[in-house]
Amino acid sequence: MNKTTELTCIRCPIGCLVSVTADAQGNVMDIRGNGCPNGSRYAASELVNPVRIVTSTVRVEGGELPVAPVKTKTDIPKGRVFDCMEAINRASVKAPVRIGDVVIADVLGLGVDVVATRDVGEAAAEPKQDVEEAAEQIRGEREV
Repeated sequence: MNKTTELTCIRCPIGCLVSVTADAQGNVMDIRGNGCPNGSRYAASELVNPVRIVTSTVRVEGGELPVAPVKTKTDIPKGRVFDCMEAINRASVKAPVRIGDVVIADVLGLGVDVVATRDVGEAAAEPKQDVEEAAEQIRGEREV
C-alpha cells in the first residue's frame, strides 16, 4: 500500500508544501507541489535519507569575541545532529580564526569537516591604563 507524506521544503525561502508518495518498500513513486527541482530532490532525500547542515558556535581562546560561528561543510545524517552538537560543544579554538578554517576535521567519522564562518581576531593587548584612569580622562574631556 502506498503512503503519502507532506513535507515543507527547506531548500529555499519559499517553503513549498511537497507531497511525496512511497510504496510499502519506501520507494518514491510520486512527488507533487515542489516549485523547483531542488524541492523534488529534497523531498525524495528527506523520505529515504534525511540530512542537515549543522550551524552553531565554538569557544575561542584569546579572541576578540568569546565564540566563533561554525557549520558543517556539507550535510550530515539527521540522526547524527545531536552527536555533532556534542562534539562542537566540547571543541575550542585559539584566536585568530579565519573563515573556512577547519575547527573539527572529519566530525564523528562522517567525512565532513566543521568550519568557521566568520573571522575572529586576537583580543587586544591589556589596556595600559586602568578603568579609573580612563574614566577620569573621559570626564576631563567632557569639561572642555
